[in-house]
Amino acid sequence: MKAIKITAERRLEVVDVEDQEPGFGEVKLRLKYVGFCGSDLSTYLGKNPMVRMPVIPGHEVGAVIERVGEGVPCTLQPGMVVTVNPYTNCGRCASCRNGRANACQHNETLGVQRNGAMRETICLPWNKVIPALDLSPEECALVEPMSVGFHAVNRGQVTDSDIVMVIGCGMVGIGAIVRSSLRGATVVAADIDDEKLALAREMGASHVINTRTEDVHARLLELTEGFGPDVVIEAVGSVPTYQMAIDEVDFTGRVVCIGYAKSEVSFATKLFVQKELDIRGSRNAVPGDFRAVIRYMERGTCPTDKLVSRVVPPEGAAEAMQAWSEQPGRVFRILVNFNR
Repeated sequence: MKAIKITAERRLEVVDVEDQEPGFGEVKLRLKYVGFCGSDLSTYLGKNPMVRMPVIPGHEVGAVIERVGEGVPCTLQPGMVVTVNPYTNCGRCASCRNGRANACQHNETLGVQRNGAMRETICLPWNKVIPALDLSPEECALVEPMSVGFHAVNRGQVTDSDIVMVIGCGMVGIGAIVRSSLRGATVVAADIDDEKLALAREMGASHVINTRTEDVHARLLELTEGFGPDVVIEAVGSVPTYQMAIDEVDFTGRVVCIGYAKSEVSFATKLFVQKELDIRGSRNAVPGDFRAVIRYMERGTCPTDKLVSRVVPPEGAAEAMQAWSEQPGRVFRILVNFNR
């Protein structure tokens, strides 16, 4: 069967791999749509320190169950539309013992530390398969990245009395905007791209700030009666945005960090103490986040057509990835269509 493999820096190929049948407790999925995400782009550019090369990328999945192995609950049946929880957990580390398997010390994510879903079929443990019967396979491929943003909102304990600033309006940031809005918070979206900011407003942001052209600090003071936002969610992963999050959050505020900065970040640490900040990491997502995204998307109000920049066949993946690498800020999601 066909699969997409990143074999070296800036080298992506369509290869043949062996088809598999489900073992005990496994489900065989027929892939329909699989999304490329920012970590896949980093892998392609040779900048992903966590990847094991060469690798079949892909962990944003829209699929249909083709076959189930023995020991699989009857709630999973052939023909069901599903998405996938792409993370593993060891069950033994501190995170797992504390009930936070999403932050497992030994996690292996599909398409990063192990081969992923950019292929025609894949066999996975049944408990990683999440039914989404009222969504299309294309919509299912958007669930995982949005769930990461949903999880960050949980980590920030966002309520309807909060003003939440989300820095970065890519897919993960959009997820944080949606869930903060669903919780009744006032959302301020920040980005350097006006098109992304327009979409952020459509997805629930009450206010938008172009951090390249506006005075961010002055605008935030205006929007928050001089206090600053109660919660800042950093969804970019850069030195300036990490520093912005600490500088702009209000006293006793919460800062939630999703993005991986690619270089060390220096802080005026006195702000940690003076403001008595809660600074929290947010990694991956938990099953409840996936279910919450699915429920949101089932409403039919999510403009999924605006979240998908391109849909390409496997043979078009190399060109699409190259184009994305040349204009990384202009892409939300590229989906590979295996639906043929």
